[in-house]
Amino acid sequence: MAYNLLKGKKGIVFGALNESSMAWKIASRAHDEGAEVILSNTAVALRMGNVDELARQLNTKVIAADATKAEDIKNVYEQAMEQFGGKFDFILHSIGMSPNVRKKVPYDDIDYEKFIQTINISGISFHKIIQTAKKMDALNEWSSIVALSYIAAQRTLYEYNDMAEAKALLESIARSFGYIYGREKNVRINTISQSPTPTTAGSGVKGFEGLLDFTSRMSPLGNASADDLADYCITLFSDLTRKVTMQNLYHDGGFSSMGMSKRAMHMYNKSLNCDEC
Repeated sequence: MAYNLLKGKKGIVFGALNESSMAWKIASRAHDEGAEVILSNTAVALRMGNVDELARQLNTKVIAADATKAEDIKNVYEQAMEQFGGKFDFILHSIGMSPNVRKKVPYDDIDYEKFIQTINISGISFHKIIQTAKKMDALNEWSSIVALSYIAAQRTLYEYNDMAEAKALLESIARSFGYIYGREKNVRINTISQSPTPTTAGSGVKGFEGLLDFTSRMSPLGNASADDLADYCITLFSDLTRKVTMQNLYHDGGFSSMGMSKRAMHMYNKSLNCDEC
């Protein structure tokens, strides 16, 4: 059901890859709510995925860009403003990749060159996306910028590796830049700490299926799906949340407030003889 929450608004979604990606769901939902959306991802990702199909559905374009390069981001904004006929109203950062995770390098034997890549791709790219928008004065007043985070920024989760540091940086950037951009242009910046969600990137984390089961048992409302996330993200793009900024907002079915649930305890009791747990 659509409510026209984004009627007349325009925005850019970074990171859509395929039908299972959270950015894909959010872009589609934004379009359903009346927004005009432009999509962007790296040239490699565009070859791997099928974002062109989403672009056809949304009657829009895809602009290849490496979000670690300010000149690429500038090109995206220039093309977007040409198509939109001026400034726009929201940005989604759904970008994250760890070469250490992909190569299954353990955290205590981390490859530092790969670590720098993780931070650059998954964290610093957010700063560049915001900084470039501010320098170009590309956003309307009361615009909204959202990045997707995860609770590993606050808590240790087995095998999440150096992505935890990247997410912590992401959330810090939202607070630091949120103050500056909010003070000067009334632009709000937030992160959403989403439940573990089956995506191409998320599924690369070791033990992901077990993590999904655990968080679902721990959360009173169960895991939040990608569709649930899209609904929540739309409210942050809309005028209903004009005074929400510099926040890390948990969207995880209550997982972040739990200690131990009845269902999780039941499974734990079955595993008391596990010497490696």
